[in-house]
Amino acid sequence: MASTSSRPLDSQKDQQPPPSTWWTLCQPKYITCVTVVFGLTLILSSVLVNEQTNTIPLLDMVSSSFKARLQPEAESPAPNTDGCDLSRNSTGNSTSKSTEDVTSSEQCRQAGEDIPRGMVVATTDLQMRSLTQEDEEEVKKSMTKNLLAMAVGIKQKKDVDEIVQKFPLNNFTIMLFHYDGIVDEWQDLAWSNRSIHVVALHQTKWWYAKRFMHPDIVDQYNYIFLWDEDLGVEHFHAERYLEIMKAEGLEISQPALDPESLEIHHKITRRHPRLTVHRSIVTPSCPPDNKAVPCTGYVEVMAPVFTRAAWQCVWHMIQNDLVHGWGIDFKIGYCAQGLRSEKVGVIDAEYILHKTISSLGGPQENKTILAQNASNSEVGRFGKVYDPRIEVRKKSGKELRAFQRRWAKAVRDDPAWKDPYKAYAGAEMFYSNPRDSLVP
Repeated sequence: MASTSSRPLDSQKDQQPPPSTWWTLCQPKYITCVTVVFGLTLILSSVLVNEQTNTIPLLDMVSSSFKARLQPEAESPAPNTDGCDLSRNSTGNSTSKSTEDVTSSEQCRQAGEDIPRGMVVATTDLQMRSLTQEDEEEVKKSMTKNLLAMAVGIKQKKDVDEIVQKFPLNNFTIMLFHYDGIVDEWQDLAWSNRSIHVVALHQTKWWYAKRFMHPDIVDQYNYIFLWDEDLGVEHFHAERYLEIMKAEGLEISQPALDPESLEIHHKITRRHPRLTVHRSIVTPSCPPDNKAVPCTGYVEVMAPVFTRAAWQCVWHMIQNDLVHGWGIDFKIGYCAQGLRSEKVGVIDAEYILHKTISSLGGPQENKTILAQNASNSEVGRFGKVYDPRIEVRKKSGKELRAFQRRWAKAVRDDPAWKDPYKAYAGAEMFYSNPRDSLVP
């Protein structure tokens, strides 16, 4: 009887349903595996999200710790081929690296340096090249060391030829800016084919200089002459002039003006026959203790000469839209690479004559011209004489005041810049209109 009663119990056990899948996974031996798989899934998701949003959540820290334990200590991520994250050059979102993660060796190169450094040529020259094979060593030997640049018109061809004759072609590059558009009529001059000709109608030498004489373009030249065309050079010799400029340690200079010149705007530019060089002047308006421009450290924009270093500074000071250059002469001493009272001077031993030939301001296409006489004046429909040179003079005056206003504003907006000549700032402002307030 006992054995008979136990069989139903065993039969009931055998008839119980098998455990479910979820119940099986909940067994202790499976919990660890499921947890690891789930954790790895979260870590991978965190890494992907972090790459998109550039954030660093808590899971990212866990991921970093987990990876650090798995990787050998000696291993490190493979660097980029040039040590630079190229994605930092893109205009899209920034990369996932924080600023602290980017070392100096990983900084991306500047614009124009996305090529091998050995192929980067930062400067150029004005040396004309042969279309056929040439000896590079001979080319280097023939490269001139100084530059003469002038804005010229065909009416002053004779004067320009006389000026160029004073500059030996084996030591000077000649660069002519043709404001009247005429070039072919210069070809009969022996030096013309060896010169550089640039054409743009009705532009000044300062407009040309800003656009075609960037410091990186004229880097090969030790000295740069930026002259007007209406100069007499009977008593001037370029090579002797440079010898004096070097001996005196001048960074910016000009030849003195012959007292017979038709116009001498500032007495400091007048020649002193007994001197080789002078850097200041003493007159009733310029007492000995007056160190302001134009009593000292001054040259005019008519015939300045710059060293390479001085020109680099002056070029940056030229304003794109102020084409007449008025005002630059009063601030040119800031580019003297030292004290303007020492580094800026007028050379008396080599002097020039200012002929004062007005060449700019010719008739414009948008003007109604009924008549024109030999004095370059125009008669309007109402019988009044119109001289375009008057408008040129007016615009020059406006540009002077605009230049001074910009200088004053730049001084106010740049507190880190210290004016070495602050004591003379007021005296050096030219007030063509007493109502203008230009001093900061």
